[in-house]
Amino acid sequence: MSIRRLPEHLVNRIAAGEVVERPASALKEIVENALDAGATRIAVRLSSGGLDRIEVSDDGCGMDSQDMALALERHATSKMPDDAIENVATLGFRGEALPSIASVARLSIDSRPRGADGWNRTVDNGVLVAEGPAALPPGTRVIVDQLFARVPARRKFLRSAKSEYAACLDVMRRLAMAHPSVAFSVEHDGRRVLGVQAGEAREERVAALTDRQLADNHVIVSLERDGVQLSGVASLPTYNRGVGDHQYLFVNGRPVRDRLLIGALRGAYADMLARDRHPVVALFLDVPPLEVDVNVHPAKTEVRFRDPALIRGMIVSGLRRALDAEGFRAVQHADPAALNAWKPEPLSPTPIGAMPIFEAAATPYAPPSYSQFAPSSPAGYQGVGDRRPNFLTPPPQARAEPAAAPAPEGHSFPLGVARGQVARTYIVAEAEDGLVIVDQHAAHERLTLERMRRAMEGQGVASQALLLPEVVELDEPACDRLEARVAELKEFGLELERFGPSAMLVRATPALLGQGDVQGLVSDLADDLAAYDSALSLKERLDLVAATMACHGSVRAGRILSVAEMNALLREMEVTPRSGQCNHGRPTWVKLGHGDIEKLFGRK
Repeated sequence: MSIRRLPEHLVNRIAAGEVVERPASALKEIVENALDAGATRIAVRLSSGGLDRIEVSDDGCGMDSQDMALALERHATSKMPDDAIENVATLGFRGEALPSIASVARLSIDSRPRGADGWNRTVDNGVLVAEGPAALPPGTRVIVDQLFARVPARRKFLRSAKSEYAACLDVMRRLAMAHPSVAFSVEHDGRRVLGVQAGEAREERVAALTDRQLADNHVIVSLERDGVQLSGVASLPTYNRGVGDHQYLFVNGRPVRDRLLIGALRGAYADMLARDRHPVVALFLDVPPLEVDVNVHPAKTEVRFRDPALIRGMIVSGLRRALDAEGFRAVQHADPAALNAWKPEPLSPTPIGAMPIFEAAATPYAPPSYSQFAPSSPAGYQGVGDRRPNFLTPPPQARAEPAAAPAPEGHSFPLGVARGQVARTYIVAEAEDGLVIVDQHAAHERLTLERMRRAMEGQGVASQALLLPEVVELDEPACDRLEARVAELKEFGLELERFGPSAMLVRATPALLGQGDVQGLVSDLADDLAAYDSALSLKERLDLVAATMACHGSVRAGRILSVAEMNALLREMEVTPRSGQCNHGRPTWVKLGHGDIEKLFGRK
């Protein structure tokens, strides 16, 4: 076959495949043009997630009729005054976005420079159909109708209107975060869904676009080294999310998704966060143009640094310094009450109060005897209706207890018997062949998950109605995901219903979880569904929901447990399958044999 020159309309469609993947891609290119034009106010209107219509209005410098005609030609741009592409300092510079969009949609541009008349130019799938004078204030209005309507092969691969809307909203959040001096507003199907004012402080803008609670749970990052400046907002380690979708990274005002930067974030929080938790971060890098290549991706979502080690080191050290400067806010120090808890106190016998584990006892009480927690058959696995210890009922005591009865011998049980608690996190038990250390949260997380699985195999997870339904505020796409899974979540005892565009109403929670953190549970479930929902089968999705709920229903690190409660946990671990690791793959217990201990003290 001989070589032939492709027709212009086909060349434009090929370019559109590189630059315009979905409505969010077209929206990103148009808004970036508005920012490069010096706009201080940008208004976006979407219909059906951008599938039917995208409208962007700005108050930028505008274009006359000649510039508008050039703007719709390929590789024509005003953003490169000379041929030095390495010195480009604008968001867009390829000159492909507008002609590419016009080749696969109906594109209408109205623009008016200050002190001149307005002009309109309309192109329908690569064909000029209208042009002439237009009435509008100074600035530019771009309208994209029926994207990919005449390219069915591309249109059928687009997702639902809700999914495309979520992608458009994410694009606008990132661009608004990068430019706090610009006012942004977004309307979807006639309803305002985002609005921020110009002149906000960067941390205020980030909190407004992510979560209002971040305003009280963040540190300011600021570092300069070798001409590179790092600034931004990072959450405290104790304020985290279930997935890494709340990490926003910008290079010279350009939102990017760079593996180097994401890896640096993991390194900075490595010893402060569990592997399955992620910080909320918005970091802004200002790098000299010659030190970064922004031309490595058609959509300009990736960059390449001349000195990647410098950038990674700055992110790690900048975050570490900011977190260290906050002292106890970043690290939970021991409570003085915990130290006093080791002092013996006279025992005040009081009736046992049957309260959920999430509530604290109002008055002292006498701990139940160990015999009440002993399983009927420790050697074998028992079903749902067995006499397993119910670890959720006895409330913890926040003090050391004198022995009311002789402690049982460790040789009777594989995991031994509890001798104490270290750092309000680890249970120390003595077994016949050594010392066992148990992570109380990881262990109970696995036990809760297995209880929920057994309940699902039987009659389902029992729910506990809330006295007052609780409203959980989330963004609209997160509410859409939860609303789509209301029936599945109800099988786990979590009863939700939609409460307006950006909130969910919680009417009941799983009885196994007690009075837990309802806000955190629903927020983490929404994050998990966003990250994994479409890629998992129904069974995997149900396991994911169960694991997330189990994590919230487990005894947290930092809870002081009575000796009876610690032994109850050990006994249930012995008769529960897969209790050797938590839901995230971490070990729940380790053992130091007598020989290992003797080696530590040089006795062997």
